[in-house]
Amino acid sequence: MLNKYARAFFTRVLTPFAAFLIRRGVSPDTVTLIGTAGVVAGALVFYPRGEFFWGTVVITLFVFSDLVDGNMARQLSRSSRWGAFLDSTLDRVADGAIFGGFALWYAGTGNNVMLCAVSIFCLASGQVVSYTKARGESIGLPVAVNGLVERAERLVISLVAAGFAGLHAFGVPGIQVLLPIALWIVAVGSLVTLVQRVVTVRREAAEADAAAALQKGENASQGTSHGSGAAQ
Repeated sequence: MLNKYARAFFTRVLTPFAAFLIRRGVSPDTVTLIGTAGVVAGALVFYPRGEFFWGTVVITLFVFSDLVDGNMARQLSRSSRWGAFLDSTLDRVADGAIFGGFALWYAGTGNNVMLCAVSIFCLASGQVVSYTKARGESIGLPVAVNGLVERAERLVISLVAAGFAGLHAFGVPGIQVLLPIALWIVAVGSLVTLVQRVVTVRREAAEADAAAALQKGENASQGTSHGSGAAQ
């Protein structure tokens, strides 16, 4: 849902900024690299110290680079396999830094082994969810399912909750509970999404194998028929 509607909205909003960067000679790859560096820095500098509000502000400023670089590439008509590969790879790095930052907080000052484990699960499951789609597509399957919680949902749920939880440092009582709730939601949602994609790939693989076997049988039958005709 977020990919379909929010991405389209922010793409329109950020188009003038993307055009400005193009006029300044900035390349889409540069925006991708800077954006990822900003997200990683915001997550690993602020989150392990429990500074969730400011960490989220920094991350949010840089996470929109994921929309800006693609917008720039389209304006320049430079969409390429390399750009898609770089963008997808660095997205995984950024996601790992965010949930790694949460895990470091709970492993240290946050002092909660369970939430540390949940954060690590969110990190790992997010990577695997992305891998299942990429791997399925690499073997020729459409993987025609998105799933309950994709990357956009994982980021929005986690960052919004972290930002509000950070208001505890400004005297807002009880609000820090939002982050643990969000992490559990992301963990369960990612697990459901993973199951959805695995089931879809299994079904599509079975259908593709059956179609291939049927085609092979038809080819063999035609070959036999032609051979019999030649013998006659």
